[in-house]
Amino acid sequence: MKPTAEIRLPGAVVLVTGGARGIGAGIASGFLGAGAHVIVCGRSTPQEATLPQGGGRRAEFIACDVRDAPAVAAMFAQIASRHGRLDVLVNNAGGSPPGELAAVPARLIERVIQLNLIAPLLCAQQANALMQAQAEGGCIINIGSVAGDRPSPSTVAYGAAKAGLLHATQSLAMECGPKVRVNGIITGFVTTENAVEHYGGPEGIKRISAMFPLKRLADASDVADACLYLASPLAAYVSGALLSVHGGGEWPLFLHLAKSAL
Repeated sequence: MKPTAEIRLPGAVVLVTGGARGIGAGIASGFLGAGAHVIVCGRSTPQEATLPQGGGRRAEFIACDVRDAPAVAAMFAQIASRHGRLDVLVNNAGGSPPGELAAVPARLIERVIQLNLIAPLLCAQQANALMQAQAEGGCIINIGSVAGDRPSPSTVAYGAAKAGLLHATQSLAMECGPKVRVNGIITGFVTTENAVEHYGGPEGIKRISAMFPLKRLADASDVADACLYLASPLAAYVSGALLSVHGGGEWPLFLHLAKSAL
């Protein structure tokens, strides 16, 4: 993983949902390296040694199911009581198992939409209330996906929820300004601890990487760098933006296949 760009946010209080592993852990480490105090949340309490670290410090953990409105309210109350403020919320928690809509149970559809759309709205609602009461305001960053920006077969509910999150990001930017900025990041394929197996091992990663103009998958630090920029004074006039972190997008499959056949 490459070093995160040099943006400093000393003393900032940052919450990263789903920040104990995967992309969220990379985002948390990036903010820690920038000097922020980072809180991560998740349903299961991890071992302390596995919590994200950076700048010689580890993230603080709060157990919370972000789909549960009372639990979310309690988490933000705990942050306010313990730290007196919240400067940045990164709505990162999300995901979905694959499965065509005809074959998945209705309960799974509900849970996917709750996690990927309802939960970020619940967290944004609570974060905005805290930030509006602060002289300096704050910022909210929603982690989206290319699945919400193009057809998403086998993850229809996930794609629909992420599309909703992109819309919500721009609507919230209008509702929450001028004290609170709200932006989104549209991620593509990202290498995480589960990605190598999910994408078919090293050879699968190599084949997939060939479909991107930058010829590699993103890693979590690429997403962290984008978050740091959006949270920093460099983005003081950036709100309602959807920043694509996808390596230029995917070559259309028919062009890739045609090129391979030559």
